[in-house]
Amino acid sequence: MLDLGLNGIKKALLAQPLYLLQHISLTQKQYLKMKTITKIIATSAAVVALFFTTNANAQSSQKLGIGIFGGIPTSDAYSVALGADLRYQFDIDKQLSIPVTAGYTRFLGKEIGNTGVDVPDFGYIPVKAGVKYFFNDSGSGIYGLAELGAGFGTNEGSGTSFVYSPALGYAWSNGLDLGVKYEGLAKDGNSTGYVGLRLAYGFNL
Repeated sequence: MLDLGLNGIKKALLAQPLYLLQHISLTQKQYLKMKTITKIIATSAAVVALFFTTNANAQSSQKLGIGIFGGIPTSDAYSVALGADLRYQFDIDKQLSIPVTAGYTRFLGKEIGNTGVDVPDFGYIPVKAGVKYFFNDSGSGIYGLAELGAGFGTNEGSGTSFVYSPALGYAWSNGLDLGVKYEGLAKDGNSTGYVGLRLAYGFNL
């Protein structure tokens, strides 16, 4: 095994963006800023949902979906990303919906090069809201999705990251949903993410 010495190992670790995300310490000012952003996102999602609930027309409906996904991380420190989520979807009409998604994502760590240093797994809880648009008026078929939110790290000291997730998918009328997405995390000037495939099943409430 290649022995890079203490300095070499430190450099290898510092080269991994998500490793920094896990271990960087938050100052009180940064913590308060992230807390404020999270409150704004949650409040905005609640206001949007309330608005559309009270102003929905006869075509509107509500759905609940359960999904599982896997993906390839953009950081070399991780081998695979796995997770599951629960998605509430408010359909404004047959083409436009407001989804609110929460779940759990885990990056499985691996050895950095031949340093003998194994990066620990990293987990976070994403809470997102966004817009989903179908390219026809049937309420099924090809759709585009964009979500924004916060990722609450489950590792000690990992803190909260900004999460963004564009996706393209296909929904069948029987409730099955298959999509390709990218989910990114950004914090303190560092970012990482994964490209993944999500399989879900949704049903009317």
